Amino acid sequence: MPFGKSGDSDAHADQATGDDGSSALGDSSTERTVTGKAAPQGKGRPTPKRRDAEARRRGPVAPAPLTAKEARARRKANRGTKEERKAAAAERRARSADQRARMMAGEDKYLLPRDKGPVRAFARDLVDSRRNFLGLFMPMALILLVALFLSPQIQSVVTLVLFVMMIFMAIDGYLLGRRINNRVRERFPDTPDGGFKLGWYTFVRASQVRKMRAPKPRVGPGDAV
Repeated sequence: MPFGKSGDSDAHADQATGDDGSSALGDSSTERTVTGKAAPQGKGRPTPKRRDAEARRRGPVAPAPLTAKEARARRKANRGTKEERKAAAAERRARSADQRARMMAGEDKYLLPRDKGPVRAFARDLVDSRRNFLGLFMPMALILLVALFLSPQIQSVVTLVLFVMMIFMAIDGYLLGRRINNRVRERFPDTPDGGFKLGWYTFVRASQVRKMRAPKPRVGPGDAV
């Protein structure tokens, strides 16, 4: 009958939409997951990128300069005033001079890596406590340089003398390295520092003029170490 069909369809429509006008089927599908639990609510916005978050923390970034003049003006402003630059330069020079003075005095914190440690300090004292034939190396090199501007006869004589002296210097350096290695093993039996590296270190220091050695010598020639 027409009236029966219309009443049944209205009843089904009311049951499907519910009293508040929402779809019962749609609500049940969105409120429950496959396991029957309530679905978590999303935060409703995408996760910001790390660089965007850091940029917001740093604040706004100044736009790039449009002209070379503007770029120079910006660099000058960032450097500060003339008095501030002079004060900063004076502070850097004072800090550098202090660090060099501490290094020359032998403070381990300010030494170069090759000079650090009690073993190297002991080896330097052994070298500085004796007069080394190797100390003539730099004066000999200067004499050889001057001889290059002299007559060929004098050059040949000077070159022969320097060659003989260099042989003696090599022998002296070898004996010095062996002697210092033996003393280091006696004083520091467990140290890995020794052998050729330590011998070369003492050879280089002994070949330098005493006043030019860094760090400065702590002992004089003939002092007991």
